[in-house]
Amino acid sequence: MLIPNGSIFMPAVLTLTGIPGLESVQHWIGIPFCVMYFLTVIGNSLILGIIKYEHSLHKPMYIFLAMLGATNIALSTCILPETLGIFWFHLPEISFAACLLQMWLIHSFQAIESGILLAMALDRYVAICDPLRHVTIFSQQFLTHIAVGVTLRAAILVAPCLVLIKCCLKLYRTTVISHSYCEHMAIVKLATEDVRINKIYGLFVAFSILGFDIIFIILSYVQIFITVFQLSQKEARFKAFNTCIARICVFLQSYLLAFFSFFTHRFGAHIPPYVHILLSNLYLLVPPFLNPIVYGVKTKQIHDHVLKLFSKTILNH
Repeated sequence: MLIPNGSIFMPAVLTLTGIPGLESVQHWIGIPFCVMYFLTVIGNSLILGIIKYEHSLHKPMYIFLAMLGATNIALSTCILPETLGIFWFHLPEISFAACLLQMWLIHSFQAIESGILLAMALDRYVAICDPLRHVTIFSQQFLTHIAVGVTLRAAILVAPCLVLIKCCLKLYRTTVISHSYCEHMAIVKLATEDVRINKIYGLFVAFSILGFDIIFIILSYVQIFITVFQLSQKEARFKAFNTCIARICVFLQSYLLAFFSFFTHRFGAHIPPYVHILLSNLYLLVPPFLNPIVYGVKTKQIHDHVLKLFSKTILNH
């Protein structure tokens, strides 16, 4: 096989640059990233613990919240250790296999998170628009099927990205990834070969998962709002609307940041590379960090149990 000059055949090791253009201040950027990560782990773990030990919270809306919290922790953990290793300890090298694994995990957990947000929207739709059937529809068995289905959908749809990179891309013009973590398009752009199939499949996965989920989430909330405003009692209307506020906030912060990052990557050629990389990091790190705060403030049951827990802790000391 002829290898063009300067090309590398199936590199064993890749190098992550971190944030191109901000190398001199990366160690400072790592501080807020680290703070966000620890607050993500602590906040989501707190919610997971409360939901696990409070039997009154063993309901679909809280089980979905626990699933979202676990996914948030996993997603942040896939990114931060490697990123902080680059920022603080000058450890930019990663094996090609480990890079592909990180890419698969990150995109899979993103897809799982999106699926859980859709499940949460459908849960609220049935609870408000058809409350008499809610308990029957969202049984324990159905919740298990949703969890398995969301996970399998993510894993199966993202897995071909690994196969296409491994089998179709053999020659690379460089081993340096201008990113702080292994992202699909960042790896594909290293290749010297025709990458159209990889790009097309990447867009297919993004739109088949995120596009599908967003359409049905929006339709669910539109129908919820129509039903809520048709309620005759103000108190019932306020209660129904209030149960959706936290979910809408989480939905908006997750998808708005993702789309903003996506469109700046695709159409923001004049935007400096460090802006792209910062946005890519923030849209993966900010929602997991904010989600427990939003639910802790806006969900009364979670809010009350958090206050009770802190009150007990203070009294014991």
